[in-house]
Amino acid sequence: MSRSGHTPGYQLSRRAAIRAGSLGLLGGLGMDRVLRAQEGTAATRAKNVIYIFLSGGLSQIDSFDMKPEAPAEIRGEFRPIPTKTPGLRVCEHLPELAKRSERWAICRSISHGSNEHSDGHYIMLTGRSSLPPGFDRSKPKDSDWPSIAALAGRMLPAKTPSLPPAMILPEKLIHRTGRTIPGQFGGLLGRQHDPFFLEASGFNPKAYGAYPEYDFHHADGPITDAEPPFDTLNLSLPDTLDFDRLNDRLQLRNLFDGQQRHLRLASESGGMDRYGQMAVDLLSDQTTQSAFDVHGVDARTQDRYGRNAFGWSLLMARQLIEAGVRLVQVNLGNNETWDTHQAVFPNLRNYLFPPMDRGVAALLDDLTDRGLLDETLVVMASEFGRTPKISQLSGAKLPGRDHWGAVQTVWLAGAGVTGGAVLGATDKLGGHPTADARRPEDFAATIYDALGFSSDTLWRDVKDRPMPMFLGKPLAELFG
Repeated sequence: MSRSGHTPGYQLSRRAAIRAGSLGLLGGLGMDRVLRAQEGTAATRAKNVIYIFLSGGLSQIDSFDMKPEAPAEIRGEFRPIPTKTPGLRVCEHLPELAKRSERWAICRSISHGSNEHSDGHYIMLTGRSSLPPGFDRSKPKDSDWPSIAALAGRMLPAKTPSLPPAMILPEKLIHRTGRTIPGQFGGLLGRQHDPFFLEASGFNPKAYGAYPEYDFHHADGPITDAEPPFDTLNLSLPDTLDFDRLNDRLQLRNLFDGQQRHLRLASESGGMDRYGQMAVDLLSDQTTQSAFDVHGVDARTQDRYGRNAFGWSLLMARQLIEAGVRLVQVNLGNNETWDTHQAVFPNLRNYLFPPMDRGVAALLDDLTDRGLLDETLVVMASEFGRTPKISQLSGAKLPGRDHWGAVQTVWLAGAGVTGGAVLGATDKLGGHPTADARRPEDFAATIYDALGFSSDTLWRDVKDRPMPMFLGKPLAELFG
């Protein structure tokens, strides 16, 4: 067996396919890692998931769990405003979500034990509170637990022949030093089951936020000369092939004509199995291709979402769900965009809350108008919350809040969520759960349950050892 787990004969046919010019696209579309779904999983309830991830740590006290009666060094500068739900109040800088509270709910008591970014990412992207033996904060490892997206991509059958069951956009989470954040990948599933990443935005270590409208740096405020592109046709290749070490991405636009011809020839000659047919279907199906095109969407819709990385990413998530992808993880901002150690109030007010509020509200409206919200669970979370007490870094001009794994608020909508519901509570400072404390395992179980998996579902690692998918219980109190 080869490192990718295929027989040598199949390996040779794939090598030949590369020389014919076809396998590059097959790898880019994640064909090897998304279609051989395990038989015998729970009967699907025909629901989808959009996981909105706010890398860096959303401040619960400045968003959905405000403490207006607390001392000034706790409550901060923002005021709570009423929502459409009596008694439920949120930050004044989330007015669009406040108007739509009948369609979303929150859990204010998700807790884990880490205050470190890489650990927190790993915990909330895998749904596991404990770190694996040999965990390395500086890079992903094959011994890591698989991410939620990787498990969904491995275990779910493809709903449409030309798209994988699970995708992540608009980019991998890469630290500004260049290291890749662990917790995003297949880990013990095997590298061939890494999720499919749509590399649309282009990593830029100088800027954060929802460029081009909301570019900023945590310490220096707005940035006008560091706008990375938002190219929706960059498809990432998996790092799973043990030959020829393909590049990290390919440009579909430049290779379209040649790849289409080679793939058709390979298909007609029997050079690809039925999984490879995905690539042919994508290249020949204009409807499927349009799921990746956000710049061609009508101007009114783009304006509703926002013509920025947050808005385009959320719009693409809706299009992909409608096209047949079952789980889409949307990273709203590059690594640590929401890490408000300093200038927490101007950065949230000016650069982060406006595009998030607008984009997520538009997503709710769009899913509702298209009849998709009832069958699509939308969740929003970070790797952790922020400290109740405001602090100031040495040399920083303005104060902020530090990392806080003890509690965060997660946001949920759709798929039967009871609008305006609140699960859990925190103390008067917003620092620790005081009722209905929940764990990342419960958060992950909620996602798996929405995708139709039964609580006894098992997945198998690279050594064929059975592993339980559910390590917690869904947040059932938030569902009608």
